[in-house]
Amino acid sequence: MSEIILDWNKYLDKAAEVCAEGAVLLRNEGGVLPISRNDRIAVFGRIQLNYYKSGTGSGGMVNVSKVTGVVDGLKELGAKIDDELLETYKAWVGDNPFELGEVWGGEPWSQKEMPLSDELVSAAADRSDIAVVIIGRTAGEEQDNTADEGSFLLSKGERDMLKTVRKHFAKVAVLLNVGNTIDMSFVDDFSPDAVMYIWQGGMTGGLGAAKVLLGDVSPSGRLPDTVAYSITDHPSDKFFYGKEKNCYGEDIFVGYRYFETFAKDKVRYPFGAGLSYTDFEVSAKGSADAANGTVLITAGVKNTGIAGGKNSVLVYCSAPQGSLGKPARVLCGFDKTKTLAPGESDTLKIEIPFSAFASYDDSGVSGHAYAWVLEKGCYRFYAGGDVRSAQEVFSFELDEDVVTEQLSQTLAPVESFERMVGGGDEPRFEPVPLSKNSEEEKRLSHLPKALAQTDGEIKLTDVVSGKNTLSEFISQLTDDDLCCLVRGEGMCSPKVTPGTAAAFGGVSERLSKLGVPCGCCSDGPSGMRLDCGTKAFSLPNGTLIASTFDKALVEELFALTGLEMSANKVDCLLGPGMNIHRHPLNGRNFEYFSEDPFLTGSIAAAELKGLHSAGVEGTIKHFSANNQETNRHNIDSVVSERALREIYLRGFEIAVRQGNARSIMTTYGKLNGLWTAGSYEQNTELLRDQWGFDGFVMTDWWANINRRGGDADKSDLAAMVSSQNDVYMVVADSVSNPDNLKAALADGSLTRGELQRSAENILSFLMGTHAMERIIGTGDTVKVINKPDDDTDENAGSEVFELDGKTVIDLTNVKTGRNSQYSFTLDVRKLGFHTFKLTASSKASKTAQMNVTIYSLGTPFGTFTYNGTDGEPVSFTTGNVPLFSRYSIIRLHFSLGGLDLISLEVENVQPF
Repeated sequence: MSEIILDWNKYLDKAAEVCAEGAVLLRNEGGVLPISRNDRIAVFGRIQLNYYKSGTGSGGMVNVSKVTGVVDGLKELGAKIDDELLETYKAWVGDNPFELGEVWGGEPWSQKEMPLSDELVSAAADRSDIAVVIIGRTAGEEQDNTADEGSFLLSKGERDMLKTVRKHFAKVAVLLNVGNTIDMSFVDDFSPDAVMYIWQGGMTGGLGAAKVLLGDVSPSGRLPDTVAYSITDHPSDKFFYGKEKNCYGEDIFVGYRYFETFAKDKVRYPFGAGLSYTDFEVSAKGSADAANGTVLITAGVKNTGIAGGKNSVLVYCSAPQGSLGKPARVLCGFDKTKTLAPGESDTLKIEIPFSAFASYDDSGVSGHAYAWVLEKGCYRFYAGGDVRSAQEVFSFELDEDVVTEQLSQTLAPVESFERMVGGGDEPRFEPVPLSKNSEEEKRLSHLPKALAQTDGEIKLTDVVSGKNTLSEFISQLTDDDLCCLVRGEGMCSPKVTPGTAAAFGGVSERLSKLGVPCGCCSDGPSGMRLDCGTKAFSLPNGTLIASTFDKALVEELFALTGLEMSANKVDCLLGPGMNIHRHPLNGRNFEYFSEDPFLTGSIAAAELKGLHSAGVEGTIKHFSANNQETNRHNIDSVVSERALREIYLRGFEIAVRQGNARSIMTTYGKLNGLWTAGSYEQNTELLRDQWGFDGFVMTDWWANINRRGGDADKSDLAAMVSSQNDVYMVVADSVSNPDNLKAALADGSLTRGELQRSAENILSFLMGTHAMERIIGTGDTVKVINKPDDDTDENAGSEVFELDGKTVIDLTNVKTGRNSQYSFTLDVRKLGFHTFKLTASSKASKTAQMNVTIYSLGTPFGTFTYNGTDGEPVSFTTGNVPLFSRYSIIRLHFSLGGLDLISLEVENVQPF
């Protein structure tokens, strides 16, 4: 064993580098950017004090010691800020605090802006050389954005701000601190000189943005999505807003695939757009190797400008329309140069397999049903930046069709609808091919053979050492053991790192005795969500990471994240999120990467490689077609097999085949009428049999399951296991969360062999984790240095109190102090709504204000403001707080010291 050092400062530097490379400069009239350090900057917008490090929900709730906003970053780098204006904003924000929202998924998309008078802005203009206006948006689980002011559109307050600033300043730059593209008609209305997407950069995003603003880094980010003139221009807009069902009528024509084929005039900024402070000359050539099925594009890149910088080269293929009809261009390769000084050159070699530009025939119209096919004709390749300006560099001809992979019909829709097809100047629609299969017949014809029951006490360590086989170990497991293995425990299971999302594997006394470790899952993908209050690293959001088009850099960042996970004994980060930006209003687009599946898969594979280098795993999610948050638990995504293969599954396939993903999370919703948690075609036939996946699959937390034609049933774990979705996340216990596993074994609707198959998937994964190494006594340790909160209580959340209706917790030994906290775990025996009654006293003055905020699973549910009490006990009681997980981390955050805590009484007032 050895000790590995994770230097927090290097972690911050690498994340800031990613943030700088992911910034996308779309407008820079007159070269107003970069800003000289001799110029004074007037910063407008409350987001200068309320930087959005990420969206919300499980993908963004990372506790951090510090968030560096844009103004913080500018000051750190020595820029001159108009401090008088800044102090005015601080005073106003003090009187108009940031609105958090009252419930999970209820955060407002934007915040109220400070009204600006002509006098205020004119005075700032007299003192300053340039105005920087920051506009912010959040997003998150449970709610989509809307095409309204303050969400996709600018609010009236934001428009008034831009109008007034533009009136008084000769130079105006707009920064968009957002998770996803927003409406950009403000460019026409107010003509800002510069516009840059800085996205949501995590805890150090403001420093990355400041480096670009000041020219320390030349922008090299590119749009991972098309920016259209109007939300209604997007082809998915007609098919997006259903509450119960969405038929994906645009089919494969998502984003630029539609715009470049049918509606070029609807595009404000094309996919791949992005400006730099310098210029590059790209000279590319190509060749095809038919025998090996590859194309090689060699691109020479020279910096012909006056500043240093990086440049990414994107390669697109234009395939013959054939009988299938195809998009005008499709991204099939990309790479990025090193930082080039003026006059310096680099050569990129981009190898592209034929499979990257093949099309899937789900109807047989090409003569090759259920196959990836290259139809005969001319294949043209374009290299450059955005999809529209890339220049043709190479072409080759196929004299006959080439089938790159023959498959079978899988996951086809069972409901008729019409889909968009290409092949002409205008889109047309045709009926979608329907499924000819029975999932149950497929399952029954491929049942695994059960291992005979044996007696024994083989330890899993004996399998790791080679003394026994995994089959021998599994053979000795009882039905109870097998059923227990497929039940994840949590949230906030005390068996793993406090505050994390789940434990899986050795969650019973018997399994633990047999040496099965507990694997630990922590929410991501924007960093570890540790609800006990432990500080973690907040990463740049998915959209920003994709905008870098820099696989090597992303891998470097996630290698550091992997070390941080190892230090916290976390085995699976629940990310990367890999769903497609099908529509700009999807509330979780900030977690995901792009409208393009190739970019999505390639960046995800880079993240996974980085995590794997540290011996930990990323759980790719949400598998599959999770492209709307509204009614996400029940929405039915009705999609053609071709669109699934080419768009919505393609990124997952790349992550499995190239990134060696070994952990996958299914969705909450339905895909073609079947909840994905119980989809045999998705979780066995496609994922394992066709793609070769050899890891384990988990559900999303408390997901629905059904059988074809049946209603949702969270207790139908038999259907889940039969589909080879291996673990249900999460189960409190078999009493409060009854399931049908034993009954299904008894009546034969679930076989012991199927349970053993899931056990093999789970145990095979666990044997490769640090959790297994800890049992064996091997493996490296990770020491984190230079982390600013090294005094964090390592036992936070580890104290467990049983709550069976009502409990009173003694807090007399808990000390309060400025920004201190106390956390513990409730073992909740009666799930439902609870009240929290906090009793404390204080000898501080009557005007003292000592706030105590109560968090449950990371969500604030009440803030009590204590004044001096003359030392007498005073009690405050919350409204009803939902406790929906048996193990619930409760955290008390104290703004100041001076309180003498007495007790916290928790009582169930309404069962679920």
